Amino acid sequence: MNNYNTIVIGGGHNGLVCAAYLAKSGQKVLVLEASSRAGGLAASREFHPGFHAAAAHSVSHFAAEVAKDLGLDCIAAGTATPLPTIGLKQGADPVVIKDGQLHGATSDDADAYVDLMRLLEKHARALRPSWMKTMPRIGVGNFGDMMTFAQIGIRLRLLGKADLHEFLRIASLPARDLMDEYFDDEVLKAVLSWDGLIGAKMAPRSPNSAVLAMLYRLSEGASGAHLAVDGGLQRLVDTLQAAAAKFGAEIRMSAPVERILIDAGEEGLTTNGVRLQDGEEITADRIVSSVDPQRTFFGMVGVEFLDIEFTNRIRRLRCDGHVAKLHLALDALPRFDGLEKPDGRMIIAPDMDAIEFNFDDAKYGDCPAEPVMEIVIPSLHDSGLAPEGKHV
Repeated sequence: MNNYNTIVIGGGHNGLVCAAYLAKSGQKVLVLEASSRAGGLAASREFHPGFHAAAAHSVSHFAAEVAKDLGLDCIAAGTATPLPTIGLKQGADPVVIKDGQLHGATSDDADAYVDLMRLLEKHARALRPSWMKTMPRIGVGNFGDMMTFAQIGIRLRLLGKADLHEFLRIASLPARDLMDEYFDDEVLKAVLSWDGLIGAKMAPRSPNSAVLAMLYRLSEGASGAHLAVDGGLQRLVDTLQAAAAKFGAEIRMSAPVERILIDAGEEGLTTNGVRLQDGEEITADRIVSSVDPQRTFFGMVGVEFLDIEFTNRIRRLRCDGHVAKLHLALDALPRFDGLEKPDGRMIIAPDMDAIEFNFDDAKYGDCPAEPVMEIVIPSLHDSGLAPEGKHV
């Protein structure tokens, strides 16, 4: 049996980033990926003869600091292409957000957009260093956690009294309230609220942290634009794999983990490795799982090693999916009214009520009759996804 300092379960982009950092620090690291290829949601797969796509279709708020540390040149500034965000309108020209500018809206909305983005980007800059910190644990009160809270507080205080008050006011606003406060165009309001809500169990009226999600997206620059990687997301996956391997990490495919091995000794519970589904056991000083918490603790650790309070907390985690993905193999580049070229994130959301009603349908287990859609043609940036002249 080989012994490793750390085993990372899961070879998605999070697992590969973790493995690269640990290997870079001098650890002996093994990545175990259940499928035949790494990348998770970013890995390209053939869905129709000759046509390929990944579950993800763009790079969104990938930390620039991580990209620099690991040498990921494929998403560096000037290499990856910021995608315009396009709000499609039936029978009218679309609203387009490109290079931080708003096009296709009234002058009042265009001015309001500049004002709002200036404010949000100022708040995002204040919070930017915090995203790379370990999440402080409420109620623990150790020195490291208190220092993290203190640093966040100092950066927010440096905004000045007026901007700090505005941050505290809007940070907890529902997306609908913020958009109604600034804009008149219904499509524009829906499009701008979309990125604070997509992937979350929230709607425009939800009194939660949609604004904080927007600030997180803005913290990586490019006005929060998603990035299209030249050569596609598979190039990002390949670059991540190469970075982890360069630093010394070993990566094994088709190696599903059946169990995290737990040793119950006098000093408490410790892990000493994993057992694969084929019965092979691999020892390690520590295990890092990039699999979701419920599968990690209930499927691989086992409830017999967890206390009841912790088990109940994990069971209460909300893991419902609210997004469906449809890949289409196209024999030509599609046309959209009002667009010379369909290059960008094209969103069909006539107003915020459409998003709200979609959320209501999903909440009760139904599919919406008129779904809100985000449409991207990744084959414009990666010709390898489709045969020549055809698109995904």
